[in-house]
Amino acid sequence: MSLTEIAFYVLSFLAIFSGLAVLFSKNPVHSVLYLIVTFFSIAGHYFLMNAQFLAAVHIIVYAGAIMVLFLYVIMMLNLNSVQEDKIATWFKMAAVGAAGIFMLVVVSLIAKTDALQASTPMAENAGLIENLGKVLYQDFLLPFELASVLFLAAMVGAVYLSKKELAN
Repeated sequence: MSLTEIAFYVLSFLAIFSGLAVLFSKNPVHSVLYLIVTFFSIAGHYFLMNAQFLAAVHIIVYAGAIMVLFLYVIMMLNLNSVQEDKIATWFKMAAVGAAGIFMLVVVSLIAKTDALQASTPMAENAGLIENLGKVLYQDFLLPFELASVLFLAAMVGAVYLSKKELAN
């Protein structure tokens, strides 16, 4: 058993365990913290797949920005009291049905993954930042620069629209 396989199994166990802890935790703040652990273990899987850029972006965006937002909203709404009695029974049954349908879709997708992996070979260095930079700045330079100008115009517009009018 190689070191990569051991890391895969440890990260998988950690992701599944912390994912279940998110679901079964009574305290919403603890659920958010378990979700952060889940995101870090998923980023570890990205590192194992040689996709360092994707792992870094995953940590920055999900574990950083979105989880801080979730934690802020939970603390602002003060969700410490349990309110499950107010949920209607038909709504709970609809949620169970939707989860069952989602599970069937996931199982059918997993059953088809062997055929997909065999038919789509991936380059060994596909997830490296160097290759992403080459593609971005050689093949897609014009769309990349146009997107940056568009973002700049949106930021200037947002600042202009949010500016308070000065009374003379």
